[in-house]
Amino acid sequence: MEAGLLWREEVQRLGDAEYPDIRLTHVLADNLAMQLVREPKQFDVILADNLFGDILSDEAGMLTGSLGMLPSAALADAGKPGLYEPIHGSAPDIAGQGIANPCGSILSLAMALRYSLGRTDLANRVEAAVSAMLDAGVRTPDIGGTATTREAGDAILDALAR
Repeated sequence: MEAGLLWREEVQRLGDAEYPDIRLTHVLADNLAMQLVREPKQFDVILADNLFGDILSDEAGMLTGSLGMLPSAALADAGKPGLYEPIHGSAPDIAGQGIANPCGSILSLAMALRYSLGRTDLANRVEAAVSAMLDAGVRTPDIGGTATTREAGDAILDALAR
């Protein structure tokens, strides 16, 4: 889109100046949406403005089966804290019902441990605990299970304690 010209120019300038060893490809949002569905593993990082980023992150979230599975981060300059939250935000439509998937929130903590607090060891443990919960078959309703938010969280805590 014509309105994205400044965005493309600035991202290209930044990429050329600070990240010359990283391949940068500009893709129109509608094509990117199609490519995400066709072959999501081709992407390591997608950088988008807020409008398209919100749309594409919702689509990407559904590739995992639920937005409740995904963490997110707004990273700051080195040495400054980032902002970490599940990609779905606060999910006010299901608040208090005990059906929210805690994985996105807990994995957001893992991202904070890794990227802001320099504790890759702890981030790996948290990620492994979420994987252990899923491997054990614990699922909240959004991903086809019957576990409550508390039960899923407890399963993650149990895996962390091991």
